[in-house]
Amino acid sequence: MNVLVIAPHADDEILGVGASMVKWIAEGHRVVVCIVTRGYEPIFKKELIDQVLSEAKSCHEFLNISETILLNFPAAALEMSSRSSLNEKLGDVVQKVKPEIVFIPHPGDMQKDHQMIAESAMVALRPKYQHKVAAIYTYETLSETEWNIPNVSNTFIPNVYNDVSDYIDIKIKAMNYYASQLSDFPSPRSLQAIEALAKYRGSTVQVKAAEAFALVRQIMR
Repeated sequence: MNVLVIAPHADDEILGVGASMVKWIAEGHRVVVCIVTRGYEPIFKKELIDQVLSEAKSCHEFLNISETILLNFPAAALEMSSRSSLNEKLGDVVQKVKPEIVFIPHPGDMQKDHQMIAESAMVALRPKYQHKVAAIYTYETLSETEWNIPNVSNTFIPNVYNDVSDYIDIKIKAMNYYASQLSDFPSPRSLQAIEALAKYRGSTVQVKAAEAFALVRQIMR
């Protein structure tokens, strides 16, 4: 099975799908991560830009990610890019990877990059193209999904749970590689908060730890 995880920024893939990726890799599946944006000066300092790229590389090597695709759109300034270009690049990734399952950010996230990428991903994932994916899921990203203005259109409502009880510890280790993105508890970008969310999602379906997703579309074959 080919799995594609589309991440707006480096570390979103671990926050949202990290333990599930570990589980699939352990089961022999191919996991590809597409990081859509990167930092550019003057919004971000060069030292931080270089550090985050290095952290992503080390993290993905640790996890044995099959392939990391960097699209290099501008982080925190994605609205300055052509929407058609973003749609096209994501479409190229889907047709290249030919995934059975795709994970995209929740479109109701607070961060504009997340919203735009979710929308463009759905354009790229229209079932009219040569390769049709079997299932599309959205994932939650701590400090983005839960911090937006709450309303019925942007609330994350999970309906699929992956039991990652045996893999949550490796997710925590993987997140440690993103030292530049971590803060102390009670920040949601803390190791304790990541573990707490996994336990909460797990308790919902009575397992020790889970990652939760919302099913967008599934083609039963």
